[in-house]
Amino acid sequence: MRTIVCLKRVPDTETRIRVDASGVRIDTAGVKYVVSPYDEYAIELALRAKEGAGLGEVDLVTFGDASAQEALRKGLAMGADSALLLVGEPDMDGLATAKTLASELKESDAPLILFGAKAADDDQQQVGPMFAVLTGRACVTGVSTFTLEGDKAICHREVEGGTEVVEVGLPAVLTITKGPHDPRIASLKGIMAAKKKPLVEKAAQLHPSRMRVHALREPAARPAGRIVGQGPDAVPELVRLLREEAKAI
Repeated sequence: MRTIVCLKRVPDTETRIRVDASGVRIDTAGVKYVVSPYDEYAIELALRAKEGAGLGEVDLVTFGDASAQEALRKGLAMGADSALLLVGEPDMDGLATAKTLASELKESDAPLILFGAKAADDDQQQVGPMFAVLTGRACVTGVSTFTLEGDKAICHREVEGGTEVVEVGLPAVLTITKGPHDPRIASLKGIMAAKKKPLVEKAAQLHPSRMRVHALREPAARPAGRIVGQGPDAVPELVRLLREEAKAI
């Protein structure tokens, strides 16, 4: 069975982000980029489904500029079979991104298309469900793990106090969140093999964005901490400050 994983290249979650001089974009100088962590979970589950069946194919797709090749190569090194880069300049409009991906994949015969539950940079959780609607596929969100049984997927979703099991017929779109399986680390053999796997670039079919970023601001600096005393004698004053100033109790 063929599974497609749509992924996104994002700034490393440990990178210090700064706003550039325009005030509407981040300063990319010195920023390290990675595959969005939830997309790595999607790749891992796709590879496990392939390995469990003993056959199949995992293909990767992303929308971005030429530098997104790095993210695709990482997925290929993990074990994916091929990759497609839709060359264009995405922005924060999730619907425009979903339309671009749908224009390419709407006629795909892949029974299963996976997305990360959300991107680590914009946290919108939109593109996967929008893509499903645009392509006429069933969609299950927030899937932590799944199994395939014939022409259906049995999806597990973590909910408060338990696990929800959802059965969905194929073809379907699943958005993947953190689950019991950590993404594998690419081996040296996988990294070398990735260099020979097909990675195709083609111009993306762009759709106009209806979203505009007016300003980005860095979080306000935290006020300096206060030491109210030492030992048990400081407790009454601490309690007073928490009650009267911080309004925390």
